[in-house]
Amino acid sequence: MDVVGGGVSGGADGGAAPRTAVVTGAGGGLGRASALALLGAGWRVALAGRRAEALAETAALAGAGGGRAVCVPTDIRDPDAVAALFAAVRDRFGRVDLLFNNAGAAVPRRPVAEVDLEDWRRIMDTTVTGTFLCAREAFRAMCAQDPRGGRIINNGAPSAHAPRPHAVAYTTAKHAVLGLTRALALDGRAHGIAVGQIDVGNVAPHDGGPQPPAMQADGTMAVEATIPVERFTEALLLMASMPTDANVQYLTVLPTTMPYVGRG
Repeated sequence: MDVVGGGVSGGADGGAAPRTAVVTGAGGGLGRASALALLGAGWRVALAGRRAEALAETAALAGAGGGRAVCVPTDIRDPDAVAALFAAVRDRFGRVDLLFNNAGAAVPRRPVAEVDLEDWRRIMDTTVTGTFLCAREAFRAMCAQDPRGGRIINNGAPSAHAPRPHAVAYTTAKHAVLGLTRALALDGRAHGIAVGQIDVGNVAPHDGGPQPPAMQADGTMAVEATIPVERFTEALLLMASMPTDANVQYLTVLPTTMPYVGRG
């Protein structure tokens, strides 16, 4: 059964006690799709993001499942705001079983010599520092709860492994997230915390519009293949559904014909 307001509901694994997830960047895009998929699978979900209205829209889109959602407006670049987010989740739901570190920032693609320092800082503050701050609070919660442990999934990108042209800030940030994932996975072992990363390429535009051309490694422009967002959420749910004694360390999901290895 479902009880509106974060009470008892059908469990994420077939009748067991419901599990609780925190999703950052839940006001749109992959974050919204992920939150809706988790709610649809029976999870209780804390929706985190900077825009309260967008979070409320996500909860409304969940229909009856929205009764298992709580909206917590949060700037993940602010350590106090992140601490307050996890405190609110523990107060409401009692524990944290999953953190999906999804929130990031986008800046214009430019040649290295033209990259604006403020754009660099915005990418690093959100994608790297924000991911770390949320992971740190998740570790604190997961180490203290009973039963202890949980799972963290970081949203990486193919750019964590192979860059695109004119994307030095984004590429550097995603490489940093990859290193963070590896360090968290190692340090989480002693506490029953499984940490992995999902790298997704070329999800179809959320507005249903055409895929814009992308610069290739040889400087030409091409419209690349896409996948529907459901391919991503299926992979996320697979990772989230596993017991914490098993881990998907890295999972890459992309169109079969998308340029990736060597970006060719």
